[in-house]
Amino acid sequence: MAASSLTLDLPETPHLRAVRVGKAATARDLARLDAIIVVSARAKRAQLASLPFADELRRSLKRRPLEPNAIRTLRLAGRAGTICAYAEAKPAAGMFERLQLAGRLGAAIDESAPRRIGVVSLEADPDAARSLEAMVAALWARAYRLPRFKGKSAPGAERVEVRVFGTSSIDLARLAIEARGNGLARWLTAQPANILTPASYRRAIAGLARRHGWRMRFLGRAALERLGAGAFLAVTQAHDAEGGVVHLSYRPKRSGRTPAVALVGKGVCFDTGGINLKPHRSMLDMHTDMGGSAVALAVLEALTALEAPFGADAWLALAENQIGPRAYKPQDVVRAANGTTIQVIHSDAEGRMLLADTLALAGRTRPKLILDFATLTGACVAALSERYSGAFTNRPALRSVIEGAGVASGERVWTFPMDEDFDSDLESRIADVLQCAVDARADHILAARFLKRFVPDDIAWAHVDLAASERKGGLGHVTTDITGFGVRFALNLLIESGVLDALR
Repeated sequence: MAASSLTLDLPETPHLRAVRVGKAATARDLARLDAIIVVSARAKRAQLASLPFADELRRSLKRRPLEPNAIRTLRLAGRAGTICAYAEAKPAAGMFERLQLAGRLGAAIDESAPRRIGVVSLEADPDAARSLEAMVAALWARAYRLPRFKGKSAPGAERVEVRVFGTSSIDLARLAIEARGNGLARWLTAQPANILTPASYRRAIAGLARRHGWRMRFLGRAALERLGAGAFLAVTQAHDAEGGVVHLSYRPKRSGRTPAVALVGKGVCFDTGGINLKPHRSMLDMHTDMGGSAVALAVLEALTALEAPFGADAWLALAENQIGPRAYKPQDVVRAANGTTIQVIHSDAEGRMLLADTLALAGRTRPKLILDFATLTGACVAALSERYSGAFTNRPALRSVIEGAGVASGERVWTFPMDEDFDSDLESRIADVLQCAVDARADHILAARFLKRFVPDDIAWAHVDLAASERKGGLGHVTTDITGFGVRFALNLLIESGVLDALR
């Protein structure tokens, strides 16, 4: 396959339809299903009687007892030969644990390639609703494929129907939109760097802007020079033909011109490390260093599809961190768009340079909240592993709200300290601030303290260091290594948590 024939396409929506049945499953329903997923609670085993295959399931559980969160699969009697995947959730399990269990239940029925799937929870509300939500989210996540470039085309996806039994109410339309966002973020992040370049990325974004009616403008080198964005331009001067900032605007009726939220994303399409060149293993997957921009873009698309009643902008910092005779160097001094001078220490701390100017530009539109996403520091991964992402904010009162959105969505975040005394590690003798410290201690916190300088003090800001953007074997209900972490979290924060109302 010639390189010239490879183009950046956006993911197709899977042929999956989720419908709410609103009653208990009957033997007639079962005969029409290829697979059924059942989640119960140990204290609710008496409710097995509501299932048409209760006796088979009881016999299986009696022969071999089942631990909480373990899965039992069996082929049910009858001409349909329906596969059943059964699990008992731990008492008071949180959303992450339910999503994780749902991902494993989805994998348990994969081999039979079912096209008609039933999902049932025998728990009491609200646990039943959370389990059903997790199962539908997991089946959606499995339906979204990552890009493949094999010579032989992969078989087309089958049409799948998911039937949700029971009286628990869940928002199936919302789950489909969230899944689309997560699928879009994963699809873009997985693209090879020769396919997703700053230029091809911008063209794909332009297509989304036309589809959704967003206003779009692109700030290339000339525009950024006029705006004084020296931090951004320092990174891109070794590869300046394509880099720049994409600004997208969603405005529902009667929302006004000012956005309620500005979503900012780091979009480094490939990161060599620059003059401070990365070693092989550290550079190998640096095509995924644009994951923050993919999350910001996906959240904007989800807010649009949900017809959110507030205006939202996305600011995507698209660039490559390349080497070359014009590459920026340690001990360079540059001036950012807000006038701050920066002493460069390490060329591989390019993300905070790009975000500095992008945050400053986003701040000029006066949103209530700036929310940025970036695969920014290895220190955050070292602190949390890839199970959580790190969060930072200039509003201490928002820390519990931010962590609460992580708990409720199942995309967990941990808020780190932001005390002023960390700034002493970024003091420069010749400029306003060091880009980073010479050593790497608490670099995730120092990076956040650096970024804070570029957000106006009177605007609330939250920064998410995406430690959980990639994890071998996936995370929660997402079973691909690239997780798309951040979409569910951001939607919960912006819509359910009431954070925007609190900032009035």
